[in-house]
Amino acid sequence: MARRNDHSREELVELTLTCVEDYLKTQPYHSLSLRKIAAMIGYVPSTLVNVFGSYNILLLHIVARAIDELRSQAAQALSATSEPKTSLSALAHLYLDFAAENRYRWQLIFEHSMQGDKLPDWQNDRIQSMTGLLEALLRKLSPDKSDEDVIQASRVLWAGVHGITLLSVDDKLFTDVPVNGGELIDNLLSGYLSGWVSH
Repeated sequence: MARRNDHSREELVELTLTCVEDYLKTQPYHSLSLRKIAAMIGYVPSTLVNVFGSYNILLLHIVARAIDELRSQAAQALSATSEPKTSLSALAHLYLDFAAENRYRWQLIFEHSMQGDKLPDWQNDRIQSMTGLLEALLRKLSPDKSDEDVIQASRVLWAGVHGITLLSVDDKLFTDVPVNGGELIDNLLSGYLSGWVSH
């Protein structure tokens, strides 16, 4: 068992988060526990509580790193085009691809619960940054829309893309013929955006 002073606090944070991310490449987070993570890195559970505050916050750091990675990929994808519809399509497909490639980390993002605790500002800022991307693109697409219209449209699109992604990743579209999640997303965006812009 490693002693607390074998690693600095920063090293222990990185060791822990990297270990959990490696685990989530092949296993769902439901099979993890504070005790299991501590054993994997050679520390006792109380050390992780001292460093992170709680198991819940430890998992939230994993969520934060996944969102940071998604945000970085989104920035790269958006740098390739300035046309709002193309950008929205790129974001939606990126979301689907990220979920397919990082199934268990993506699952944790949306199943993690604060269990009544307030979401820390550092995480809330990340979420606002991601939703802000959608809102900015919709404002470019239709500058005369009100803030309320833009926010509502962004959530409709996000909910639709998220639903398609969820059903695609879990293979729950229940069709007799193969259905491509990317094509469903294109269908959603095309239909919704043409109606939204014209009204």
